[in-house]
Amino acid sequence: MSSEAALIDAAKRGSTTAFADLVRAYREGLLRFLLTRTLSYADAEDALQDTLINAYRYLHSYDSRWRFSTWLYRIAINNAAKLRQATTVELSDLSSDESDPLEQCIAASERENLWVTARRLLNDDVYTAMWLRYIEDMSVKDISAVLERSVSWTKVNLLRARRILNAELNRESDTNKSKAYG
Repeated sequence: MSSEAALIDAAKRGSTTAFADLVRAYREGLLRFLLTRTLSYADAEDALQDTLINAYRYLHSYDSRWRFSTWLYRIAINNAAKLRQATTVELSDLSSDESDPLEQCIAASERENLWVTARRLLNDDVYTAMWLRYIEDMSVKDISAVLERSVSWTKVNLLRARRILNAELNRESDTNKSKAYG
């Protein structure tokens, strides 16, 4: 039994083996996604566990008119938001010594990371749309369903996000060049 629809049907009928196969198919992608929406690996794992428990518990409510991945990512978004609300931590409250060379190196490395830049510049929904499109390779229609937004909203915000990131990366590149030649 390898077809996703067959696995879902079997899991709905109570097959834990079929559900385990579904989990294996989506676990890595969901965890990678949740890592971008939580503060730590442990939080992402907690959100993943809650997502899979909720998926199992509410599998009977899954509507096959939608892609299974869309349904799972919607659950994951909700669980990450609940976790974030429950464990609100201001990153600015964390102490750091800006003169520490290791901290400076880490900060420089993060500035070079596109997804760190995107996380900093984009709101949650737009960042999620970008992640689902370019990392999870979801269609615009599926992203719209996950985010409960229109297809038009999704297309426009993906375009705007690409422009914002392009402008920021070009600005950072220009700043780095002027430092090198200045």
